[in-house]
Amino acid sequence: MAQTKKLLRSLAGETLPTPPVWMMRQAGRYLPEYRATRARAGDFLSLCYNSDLAAEVTLQPIRRYGFDAAILFADILLLPQALGADVWFVTGEGPRLSTITGAEGLTRLKGKDDIHDHLAPIYDTLRILTRELPSHTTLIGFAGAPWTVATYMIAGRGTPDQGPAHALKTADRTIFEALIDLLTEASIEYLSMQVMAGAEVIKLFDSWAGSLNGEDFAKYALAPAKRIISELKARHPGLPVIAFPRQAGEAYIGFAKETGADGLAIDAAVDPHWAARHLQPDGCVQGNLDPKHMVTGGPALVEETRAIVAALKTGPHIFNLGHGITPDADPDNVHRMLEAIRG
Repeated sequence: MAQTKKLLRSLAGETLPTPPVWMMRQAGRYLPEYRATRARAGDFLSLCYNSDLAAEVTLQPIRRYGFDAAILFADILLLPQALGADVWFVTGEGPRLSTITGAEGLTRLKGKDDIHDHLAPIYDTLRILTRELPSHTTLIGFAGAPWTVATYMIAGRGTPDQGPAHALKTADRTIFEALIDLLTEASIEYLSMQVMAGAEVIKLFDSWAGSLNGEDFAKYALAPAKRIISELKARHPGLPVIAFPRQAGEAYIGFAKETGADGLAIDAAVDPHWAARHLQPDGCVQGNLDPKHMVTGGPALVEETRAIVAALKTGPHIFNLGHGITPDADPDNVHRMLEAIRG
């Protein structure tokens, strides 16, 4: 079946006449069926840990749009919760966590091998999806990259500049690096179990990679990704991995080759012609329509979609957004995007 799934073919380096397509956060609040299912679950975390309902919301955009891939419905903060951090969500504001600001907070966390009982419902969701997805649809598992997850664990919430994580990195490099190391090793165990449960592709989301510069980018974005990808491929030969060091700028160049990633997701700020010249020679590029077009629609949506496809048509390409679709998106605009891609 792997040979017939378009997304796997692109990740293997094949240039297809029409690129496979899926969207980050494609199961989400812009869909009325998602909102209804989340209401049944009661709250966001309950939805993540209810395997039947999490599988249902993963399947909803596949039924509606026929995407070439489904991505597991979960959250990057389930891993720190499995490690022993307190995690909760504030309606309208987002996630909150207990903070790691020194040695005491770090010592309260569990080890990398003690996460699986907590995460068992996530693996069950994947098993359900392997049975329920259409035969041509690729199943993607994922985790947050260590730096991005660490920024939430250190600050206790999302921040505009990841300032608390940078401050801890400067003030106590030993504690900071111990947290990065723990998250790297725990991510390997978590993602390996996802593959064993049915994930065919793994995606590593480093949403805040762009706030790292120079040596820090190499040490805390590139090196952990390389370690995770190398170990996953050693355990699961042939496993494709997509890396997303968002807002990496020039540091996108060589990232896939250095880490061993088969695909490199790029954000909406990257010119697709630049990506074709500098990134596609190393493998598949994924991206990168600005999510705002899913809200505004109109001719600009169609024109920009076609321009991205044209710019990246001479190499392996997976069409996606440059970041996740937003709650205010119009579901009809997704149909317009797909028509522009597929004709």
